[in-house]
Amino acid sequence: MLAFDLGPTELIILIVLVLVLFGGAQLPKLAKNLGKAQKEFRDSLEEGKGKSTDTTATPAPAQPVQPTQPTSTDLGNG
Repeated sequence: MLAFDLGPTELIILIVLVLVLFGGAQLPKLAKNLGKAQKEFRDSLEEGKGKSTDTTATPAPAQPVQPTQPTSTDLGNG
């Protein structure tokens, strides 16, 4: 099973469209920039994980809300 459940025909069509849109000369540049962006994104995620575990305080547990008894005005007998 391929990504997004694409068959071989769909992948060939997709590759041809990419070649037509970007041209053969632009594909290496596109791939290089995509790789750089992916690496930068991963580095940012790792950096964010390190910061969040160091500075995050555990929140206090929530207190349950006690229901109140309805008054005569709530019941419409006013």
